[in-house]
Amino acid sequence: MGLLDAVLGRRKPTSPNLDALFALPSAAISLQTELDLRPTGRGSVAFRAPEGRAIADVEADVRALLDADGGPPVETAADRFGYTWLVATTFPADVPSVVTDLHAVNTSLLEAGFGPQLLVSQVSFRGPADQVLALVYLYKRGTFYPFAPTGQEQRDNVFELQVRDLLQHELPLEP
Repeated sequence: MGLLDAVLGRRKPTSPNLDALFALPSAAISLQTELDLRPTGRGSVAFRAPEGRAIADVEADVRALLDADGGPPVETAADRFGYTWLVATTFPADVPSVVTDLHAVNTSLLEAGFGPQLLVSQVSFRGPADQVLALVYLYKRGTFYPFAPTGQEQRDNVFELQVRDLLQHELPLEP
């Protein structure tokens, strides 16, 4: 980082701390006891998949790794922004297993040299009256944020702030 970067307000990007994901099981307990939010058993990793054989090989390796435990197969989806989502599911819903699976995916992508393409990891929860929440880990910032969608491009900001306040001592959260 040079003087010009400091003057222009640029900062060195935070490197992802994949071990931060292992704080999610205790946060899940807090969500369950305080807000009656139950884990869905689903977690996902989003990344920008470059073209080519290398990423196809990594995706195949990740699928083989996660499918080896006999659980539900890993799903792949693409969103309208060009990101690929690998979705892992555990049954019954088990946050530690989901976190372990997501960590394995992230580690595989990092070791293959695709670390800069990582966007987020998320673990989802469902509450009474079908309230939906995801705890999202931003790789580039090294922080989590609660995401509570209520409809097409709409969020429950008040609920997100409530979750953030509840988990502020358990997870590194976005300010």
